[in-house]
Amino acid sequence: MNRDRVSSEGPRRLKVAYVVSRFPKVTETFVLDEILELERQGIDVEVFPLLRHRDPVEHPGAREIASRAHYRPFLSGSVLAAVGHFLLRRPRVALSTWGTVLARTLRSPNFFLGALGILPKTARFALEMERAGVDHIHAHFANHPALAAFVIHRLTGIPYSFTAHGSDLHVDQTALGLKLERAAFAVTVCSSNRDFVIERVGPELGRKVDVLHCGVDPRLHEPGERAGNGKLRILCVAALRGVKGHRFLVEACRLLAERGVAFTCEFAGNGPLAEELRARIRRAGLDGKVVLLGPLSRGEVIERMKAATVVVQPSAPDRQGRREGIPVALMEAMSAGLPVVTSRLSGIPELVEDGVSGILTEPGDPRGIADALERLASSPELRARLGRGGREKVCAEFDLRRNVRVLAQRFRPRKLPRLGVD
Repeated sequence: MNRDRVSSEGPRRLKVAYVVSRFPKVTETFVLDEILELERQGIDVEVFPLLRHRDPVEHPGAREIASRAHYRPFLSGSVLAAVGHFLLRRPRVALSTWGTVLARTLRSPNFFLGALGILPKTARFALEMERAGVDHIHAHFANHPALAAFVIHRLTGIPYSFTAHGSDLHVDQTALGLKLERAAFAVTVCSSNRDFVIERVGPELGRKVDVLHCGVDPRLHEPGERAGNGKLRILCVAALRGVKGHRFLVEACRLLAERGVAFTCEFAGNGPLAEELRARIRRAGLDGKVVLLGPLSRGEVIERMKAATVVVQPSAPDRQGRREGIPVALMEAMSAGLPVVTSRLSGIPELVEDGVSGILTEPGDPRGIADALERLASSPELRARLGRGGREKVCAEFDLRRNVRVLAQRFRPRKLPRLGVD
């Protein structure tokens, strides 16, 4: 197959395959937005999810991408035929690749079992990408998607890269060096994550890692008029998981109520901690003041932000070591001109400068959150100033179109030998 052929209408469009854990996932708008923006910039994207995912709501554009995504079972006749194809055509590469993956993941039960599950499917993905003329593979998340991209690269020679976000990197670094050795490049969503990678793999491999922020489209989140006084309307947009720190915001709300601050607080999102949070809200006597909205579509989130006074993201590491990269919900809120209160954690200070584009508190500090919210409740001027600063920061450094353009340039083929097939 000649990947460099030119049609009568000019060079063909670059074709990129995205390997993701689950698709479409309502809490991972950054993946969907990146794919849609790449296509707007003239790149064809094929999506290869390791698992099919169904959420009760979906964002605009997700259905069309999902309708053409390459969903495949873990085992089927076509999957086994793809395994046989590579065993016949490239037996040494196939066997050494699969053996290396299993050997390098053996010390981590989660990684090892996951690798066993996805290896047959990756052969099917490899065959489909090869036949489709894919030019580059990009994986979102440094764990199993990056491992799948590594395997596909070894079977086909197609270059690959991956993005590391947060928990996918911090909890378990099994085979991280292996994935970086063969990658064309890797990106992290914040500098603190890049430093984390370099500490684990050393400076030599660390040179392959760049920082590229996720982004939002500022046109979708235009600032609006905000009420000068009255009840403080707090909004938190995040999956109901421990790493998001909702329990600290519930306690901060209890403190606000004790202090006589008039407020409402809405949690937009779903997750395994929903019932626990309802119980916390009830015990704190906050029924009616703190409300769980469940999962919302992007349009619904935008409408809630228009009515909000402040967005809070009380992130904190959980017991397994999971932690945030930079929450996209904060970028959306700041783009909309809302003041934000969030944690001095991981890459968040790269987005939020304390006192300039938001207020930073220590992770797990409900009193600090309550103090920040009380300040904002009493000062429309502070809210307006932080909102302007946040909008300026997002437009300057977290613009989706600009950041995707940088990524797209990295996808374009270089005149280097393919190293995958040997």
